[in-house]
Amino acid sequence: MAKASRSTIRVALAQLNLHVGNIQGNTDQIITAAIKARDELKADVIIYPELSITSYPPEDLLLRPHLHQLVKESLERICSEAKGIDLIVGYPRKSGVELFNSCSLIRNGKIIATYDKQHLPNYSVFDEKRYFTAGDKPLVVDIKGTSASLSICEDIWTAGTGKQAREAGADLIFNLNASPYHKDKSGERQTALEANIKESQMPVVYVNLIGGQDQLVFDGGSLVMDANARYCFRAPNFESGVYVIEINAENEITHNYPTFSALQLPEENIYQALVTGVRDYVNKNGFKGAVLGLSGGIDSALTAAIAVDALGSENVEGILMPSRYTADMSNEDAILEAEALGIQYHTIPIKKPFEAFTESLADVFSGTEPDTTEENIQARCRGVLLMAISNKTGKLLLTTGNKSEMAVGYATLYGDMNGGFAPIKDISKLLVYRLSSWRNTISQVIPQRVIDRPPSAELAPDQQDSDSLPPYEILDPILEAYVEKDETPEQLIAEGFEPETVERIISLVDRNEYKRRQAAPGVRITKRAFGRDRRYPITSGYKEF
Repeated sequence: MAKASRSTIRVALAQLNLHVGNIQGNTDQIITAAIKARDELKADVIIYPELSITSYPPEDLLLRPHLHQLVKESLERICSEAKGIDLIVGYPRKSGVELFNSCSLIRNGKIIATYDKQHLPNYSVFDEKRYFTAGDKPLVVDIKGTSASLSICEDIWTAGTGKQAREAGADLIFNLNASPYHKDKSGERQTALEANIKESQMPVVYVNLIGGQDQLVFDGGSLVMDANARYCFRAPNFESGVYVIEINAENEITHNYPTFSALQLPEENIYQALVTGVRDYVNKNGFKGAVLGLSGGIDSALTAAIAVDALGSENVEGILMPSRYTADMSNEDAILEAEALGIQYHTIPIKKPFEAFTESLADVFSGTEPDTTEENIQARCRGVLLMAISNKTGKLLLTTGNKSEMAVGYATLYGDMNGGFAPIKDISKLLVYRLSSWRNTISQVIPQRVIDRPPSAELAPDQQDSDSLPPYEILDPILEAYVEKDETPEQLIAEGFEPETVERIISLVDRNEYKRRQAAPGVRITKRAFGRDRRYPITSGYKEF
């Protein structure tokens, strides 16, 4: 159809926080958003995120036959209850023995056309080839005389997709996404979309999911770029909303919103991801709040602030568990943190439980000297107490370990690693300091002394982290290079790190995989988090040295 005969179309972008497997709840959100787009925003079409009916990633739920019956019923309900507006909805589509990652155009109670995702990612956190069959052709649909090419997430990251859409006769591209967050993702998306637009020479409407799903966080940032790859609109990060834009016959794009910038301070962006991940893990799993140990150290202080910002102070509880080695200033600072955040707190010394354990073990330990065993018993006393409170109250226990500690095994299995969720699991120690300082610019909730003093586990006299580890200014760059960038020992040494330090750190990382395999899930903010991103065997004879 000639462009002169096109009408201006109003396109609604549904940036929603959906819930994996909650078909009824997701369907409610889809229909509610459609009615708002139709009645309040006067939209002609509304576009949803990838796999919006099941949310993303449904993983092995896709192997359950009952799930697909629920998806079928959801589509029937959407067709029945959301008329008077075109909907482009994502869902897993069964066809015989094959399963497709699909989206359909629904119009006036009927499925008009269906597109199957052509490019299935199978790297990093993605595992789509385990479940889906790839589609093999483009789809262009007509919306009030405008020809729109439908695509799903990875399609637009793949060279040739834009050219394919142009050759299929499209005027613009609608792209449905469930694109997980990491701290450099905004720039990567921009590069991918610019490349696609260069091929297609047409605008892109990009709709993304928001919310936390286990360790993944989806940041939204749904956007529209014109045929010159200029940003015309960007939705806020980490916020649900339905937004409408207009595209006229000349592909000019207008709207009545501010053009939000995704280029926030890195600390703000990361902090929002952590808050979103904690909030959704607690709420979507039905916990009554969160509980955590408050040591007076920076890791627990930052974790407590994240928990309060995610859940509200009335839903967070702090537990002080001093040992005989705990400094007075640690107790004082922990109380200051709790009071600044407005959370309930309790003090439970671990002297008696520790003595009970050591007395019970006295015969077995006869003739041995105290060592890290006794340090670990103290940590495990705290773990038992915290889990008991979690069980009794129905609150999720948040563990407070950071990525630097988890990388080298500087944590006690069944002790300070106890917990159901680890908010700062993918946050290096130096980034913990940066995030804490940034959070204090909003309100002073972390005492400056906590930020300034040397970190310590306080499980032995005058103990400091630097007794066991290199300074974090050395440790963190080595860990980033080895864990996140897969640099070799030779590369690290060439960059100026001491060979002995490199060998020691790499050895610690490799031999502590068994601890990380048993660790709680936590929010992913890097491209190589422990868990789904980095999969190493526990039992291995491979050595870098």
